[in-house]
Amino acid sequence: MESTQKQAWMGTLGIVLAAAVALALPTVLTGAPKGAAPAAVQLPPGAETAAKAINRASLEAPLRFLADDLLEGRGPASRGDETAQLYLASMLEFLGYQPALPKGEWQQRFDLVGVKAEPPKAWSFKAGGQTVDLKWWDEFIAASGVQEPASNLKDAELVFVGYGIQAPEYQWDDFKGMNLKGKVLVMMNNDPDWDPKLFAGERRLYYGRWTYKYESAARQGAAGAIIIHTTPSAGYPWQVVQTSWSGTQFEIPAAGEPRIQVRAWTTEEATRKLFQAAGKDLAKLIAQARNRDFKPVPLGITTSLTFNNEVTKTRTANVLGILPGSDPKLKDEVVIYTAHHDHLGIGQPDKTGDKIYNGAVDNASGCATVMAIARAYAALPQRPRRSIVIAFVAGEEQGLLGSAYLAAHPPVPAGRIAANINYDSANVLGRTRDVTEIGLGKSSLDAIERAVAARQGRRLVGDQFPDRGFFYRSDQFSFAKVGVPAIHPEAGTDFIGKPAGWGKQQAEEYELHRYHQPSDQFDPTWVYDGMIEDAQLGFYTGLVVADTTAMPTWNPGDEFEAVRKKALAAPQ
Repeated sequence: MESTQKQAWMGTLGIVLAAAVALALPTVLTGAPKGAAPAAVQLPPGAETAAKAINRASLEAPLRFLADDLLEGRGPASRGDETAQLYLASMLEFLGYQPALPKGEWQQRFDLVGVKAEPPKAWSFKAGGQTVDLKWWDEFIAASGVQEPASNLKDAELVFVGYGIQAPEYQWDDFKGMNLKGKVLVMMNNDPDWDPKLFAGERRLYYGRWTYKYESAARQGAAGAIIIHTTPSAGYPWQVVQTSWSGTQFEIPAAGEPRIQVRAWTTEEATRKLFQAAGKDLAKLIAQARNRDFKPVPLGITTSLTFNNEVTKTRTANVLGILPGSDPKLKDEVVIYTAHHDHLGIGQPDKTGDKIYNGAVDNASGCATVMAIARAYAALPQRPRRSIVIAFVAGEEQGLLGSAYLAAHPPVPAGRIAANINYDSANVLGRTRDVTEIGLGKSSLDAIERAVAARQGRRLVGDQFPDRGFFYRSDQFSFAKVGVPAIHPEAGTDFIGKPAGWGKQQAEEYELHRYHQPSDQFDPTWVYDGMIEDAQLGFYTGLVVADTTAMPTWNPGDEFEAVRKKALAAPQ
């Protein structure tokens, strides 16, 4: 996952599908007021038997194959990437799915531009009459912001812009109309997090994501942007920046949008050293930025930087299969499941010399989960009313590229996509008493998912690491942006037979020692009971949506509600 969980039970949950009862649908869900016990959910005949197709073998086999060294980490447009696509398409065909794309194609190919930057070993800055050099890898990481043979900064002035956010709905503007053209903007990670009424408090929004930061700098006409990394503000250690931002970076071909020359990261200590040379106190500037009245601060630091880029043009693909629905009318609508099939490929070797970033948990496990769900749908004695689309998307690690392309070019219009259910990094540690919903509190899907979890004897909880901004870090975000109600079920942390806190410790240990590292490898000792339950939860939730006449909705006032209404009103 570009890849855990907080947040108490958010939002009102009422969804009343009385029409479903009146129409005698095979699946019935009745709503419950806030604070009440979860509503009961009835499944169509044969659903529980079909769900047994989700078992250890149907999960372990694809996970083991996709995470094998043979696939070389499934880097975009690599041989391993092509192998993964062929495997996934072949499995869907074997299960009885049809190609979901025109002309009977399984693969939705799209263009990529690969940019491999060659930054210098030291980045020099002039500050306070002296030169300060930052070391590549240890103190800074830089990538190209342009799809050109070289990236250039010439005598560019550094300006501290706080969070680098413009958010009218929060009356927040870190730029205050200052002319920042040609500057290098230095900004903090995350978004304001000290007030629940401001930027949702501890829960990170899209404003706190690195993608927003660089886009925001480009809109100001800046020449470059530097994000100050800290583990708490990023949600991951410096090592993740190193491995994720070195090597070839892939993007959708540029289409005339604003761009910066250099996208960079610096460590907190390196930034502090640089600021001190200019007579600036990083801590005081950060304190100033925690206020709506903050204005950009020119730092009296300048820099020039030129490095060459190796630019390549290539292609990758999403893999899509469809199981046509049984209802003459509703079969033209779909429930779409997603998991990303890519990872980081071959990169910097670790201390053992291993340079294959296998991406076993992230995200061979998600692909295995969705494939097992596809198997369960194929095992139903009667197909659901709506069609089921299974999509294995590309380029997630590069900024949700494949899902963004799919959301912009869906097999049916966005207004006919009932819901998206996305899996990214599955539970390989055992059964839990809880199950996490990253998007809890955002849509009517909450009530369905909560009822299914209760049926399993589990409780549905919100993001247990809300400061990481997971809703905006995986492929459900691409669908939400075009209005599709979307959820991202994840592992719980209350593991049966383990002491309190063990689950969170395991999540943090994975993030520190295996996330985006060659050590994210298949482990034959993994336990699949929890992964089975999580997959069955997604199967049952989607089945309820597929069999219920009423479309899911975003909760009133949600950030994606307006775009959903627009999608539903568009010609279908």
